[in-house]
Amino acid sequence: MSTRIPLPYSPKVLELFRNPKNAGPMEDATVSATAGSPACGDVITIYLKIDEERETIIKASFESYGCAANIAAASILTEMIKGKTIREAWMITWKEISDELGGLPAIKYHCSILAVGALKRAIRAYYRKKGVRPDWLPEKLTREELQAIEEEKLIEKLYGRYSIEGDGRSGKDRS
Repeated sequence: MSTRIPLPYSPKVLELFRNPKNAGPMEDATVSATAGSPACGDVITIYLKIDEERETIIKASFESYGCAANIAAASILTEMIKGKTIREAWMITWKEISDELGGLPAIKYHCSILAVGALKRAIRAYYRKKGVRPDWLPEKLTREELQAIEEEKLIEKLYGRYSIEGDGRSGKDRS
């Protein structure tokens, strides 16, 4: 008998987990970026196809390795950004993703943080590739980008402390 209590996911999260939209790699992507940590399994890669003349996202997809909230956050994000200018997409916050999903349990907020982190990394990579930085794109990392980095560091630290099953060594001592 399991002692685990199921998380209170919204119907929207469950629907997008079962039937994600825009899932899979994009062969003709203009740019892609990843956020997350394989250590815990929450990883999101965002692919963007950009109309470079209009600076508009014409297509978006994702790959996710993670839980229901991770998949749903990446899925809803790709739906939210299609047809938006890059600048409009840049403005999306993790809270907007959570709200669009009908809310996430507090323990799963990091999934929407990672989705936004991957999006912002992709946008930065796009402009780096072009060798320009528009005036609206902050030179320094934003709060959301720093949150994604902090999430990744925390995940690595937490999962590095768990021992390998059966050998009693911590993740840091694996050799």
